[in-house]
Amino acid sequence: MNIVGVAACTAGIAHTYIAKEKLENAARKRGHKIHMETQGVIGVEDALSSGEIETADVVILATDVSISGKDRFEGKKVVEVPTETVVMSPNKLIEKIEELV
Repeated sequence: MNIVGVAACTAGIAHTYIAKEKLENAARKRGHKIHMETQGVIGVEDALSSGEIETADVVILATDVSISGKDRFEGKKVVEVPTETVVMSPNKLIEKIEELV
């Protein structure tokens, strides 16, 4: 699968980056390609390109707050989960998404 997503927590510090790392590791471990954007206190990092979004099979929004640019994902399969779910069970989340896609 080709996965893109955004991670953003309430404080925009710890859980944002932990969620990104956990998702990337879990997806790659199962042979998927993944690119995660973060939105936090220092703004947007690792921004997704329109080409990456266009070719994505699924979008994961691991967020606890509203994010900017959510409209970019219109027409895509979008899975929205809290960052805590990603931090606690990234492998199970990827497995569930495999079933959906």
